[in-house]
Amino acid sequence: MRRVLAALVFLALPLLAISPAQAAFNVCNKASLKARVAIGRFDGTNWTSVGWWTIAPKSCAGLLTGPLDARYYYLYATDGAAGTWEGGTHFCVAPNAKFAIPGRGKCSARGFDQRGFFEVDTGGAPDWTQTLSN
Repeated sequence: MRRVLAALVFLALPLLAISPAQAAFNVCNKASLKARVAIGRFDGTNWTSVGWWTIAPKSCAGLLTGPLDARYYYLYATDGAAGTWEGGTHFCVAPNAKFAIPGRGKCSARGFDQRGFFEVDTGGAPDWTQTLSN
């Protein structure tokens, strides 16, 4: 009986070591103040922006889980003071509440603010970590 149990444990060990990859889109805040972060993306059919995540200084947060399905993602972040990470691709945001907003146009007509997000080229990688720094 012990030999059978030992054989089963021996055979099962390699299976325990195999776990599915936990791919994701992560943001690490290396700045000295907390950052509020929003992400924009195109899923092949629709544009969407989602936010806000609050990321403490010197920490990271996962914005998306699972293998990434696009090459390009767009980020906007602010520390509420002098620090803003922005770019030229505009998305809609809700100024003070969590949001998931379909589309990129007519933000003010739909009751949203518009912000410029910067492009992140993941190169088609299944996961990505973007760093925000001073």
